[in-house]
Amino acid sequence: MRSSPRSGRRRLPALALLAAAVLALPQAAAAAPATAQADTLGAQAALSGRYFGAAVAAGRLGDSTYAGIVDREFSSVTAENEMKWDTLEPSRGSFNFGPGDRIADRALARGQKVRGHTLVWHSQLPGWVNSTRDANTLRTVMNNHITTVMNHYRGKIHSWDVVNEAFADGGSGGLRGSVFRDVLGDGFLEEAFRTARQADPSAKLCYNDYNIENWTDAKTQGVYRMVRDFKARGVPIDCVGLQSHFGTGGPPASFQTTISSFAALGVDVQLTELDIEGASQAAYSSAVRACMNVARCTGITVWGVRDSDSWRTGQNPLLFDNGGNKKPAYHSVMSVLGGA
Repeated sequence: MRSSPRSGRRRLPALALLAAAVLALPQAAAAAPATAQADTLGAQAALSGRYFGAAVAAGRLGDSTYAGIVDREFSSVTAENEMKWDTLEPSRGSFNFGPGDRIADRALARGQKVRGHTLVWHSQLPGWVNSTRDANTLRTVMNNHITTVMNHYRGKIHSWDVVNEAFADGGSGGLRGSVFRDVLGDGFLEEAFRTARQADPSAKLCYNDYNIENWTDAKTQGVYRMVRDFKARGVPIDCVGLQSHFGTGGPPASFQTTISSFAALGVDVQLTELDIEGASQAAYSSAVRACMNVARCTGITVWGVRDSDSWRTGQNPLLFDNGGNKKPAYHSVMSVLGGA
């Protein structure tokens, strides 16, 4: 997100004693069921203390097939776009919480958790933020956005993607250019996390990125160094989100190493945007098994519900087909989670 306990051989006298104990206490037999199983992704993941969620679009919730899958299968939801800056604060100081509230309130009313995505990101920014080039002004703008949004959803969000996709692709292992990095410098990440902790001390604070699943990649190592530095200096960070957008081959061979290496720093790991081109059973099994094998991998979110809802439509990357039917990969995931 564990290894299951194994029973060893016992000598005959021990077996006789055990049998006598069971006969003496018949209620004990009823308290020792076979391995627990559930019949949905969310319920099965919950048996190991994890969540299994999906990215949800407010505009699709009127589709009964779509909404039915969301309600039945998932124990956590992430707003696909409704909690991004261009939707929440299209003009400075003017906040639009309606679409995000629709997703969050609906989920909470059904007993589902909510992931917050995303507070600080270089993309899907309104023009007025990108055009802010005074450091003091941008710092005020960034901190006010974080504080206002997190205060609004305080107590409703289990994990926030505080900063999203701040590292550059390629071999530098450093930060990408963005209005935040260009105007405020590298320190904007630390300031964002410290501001977020003050706004909602109970929410898990996550750094989220793509192409950080392969352990030896420079980008992965850059994020790892940042998290290690934050933990060493007491900068509040609780979680690393691995987006996990994979091609037909699924995750790299080092995927579990990456998960366990981040977890060893003392943070949770979440697979936050999982989808796999072609949705092969083997690829999905590999990705989910890597999470299940690490105790601090605490949850999985697939990025969409049906293939027709995916940002990768045409690649058929999700667990439900266009008609809402369970695909073979669904059953493979259930098997890895421990279900029927």
